[in-house]
Amino acid sequence: MVPVKILMVCLGNICRSPLAQGILESKIDSSKYTVDSAGTAAYHTGNSPDPRSIAIANQHGISIQNQKARQFSILDFQKFHYIYVMDKTNYRDIISLASSEDEKRKVKLILDNEMEVPDPYYGGEEGFKKCFTLLDHACNRIIRILEDE
Repeated sequence: MVPVKILMVCLGNICRSPLAQGILESKIDSSKYTVDSAGTAAYHTGNSPDPRSIAIANQHGISIQNQKARQFSILDFQKFHYIYVMDKTNYRDIISLASSEDEKRKVKLILDNEMEVPDPYYGGEEGFKKCFTLLDHACNRIIRILEDE
């Protein structure tokens, strides 16, 4: 059985998408699903996640410190079954790279009802706590969707 491949995308791939990757990985069967993350921009390529993302993940028993930031590639459309983005700007950026309706259908906002995961980069610890909580709920919903398919 080929694992279902899921990609989490934010702007720089050091705050939200590494957290989303780590949270989802902690909840799924790795023989059935694989998760990765990327950023729409190359600002932090090769860097570890933001120390505040690492800290909030660690508080929940999730290790993300070995992840390395990378930029989204058009090849990701072929590699991944699902592409979850953190906000509408990320959505527009990724959709603009799609070459077909099939590729566009893979891209979804990670939260329901057109809500966005706020970027905690310029915020304090509370921003990272809120980000974790939103992504934790979103990952639970993603698992329910995957299990229903």
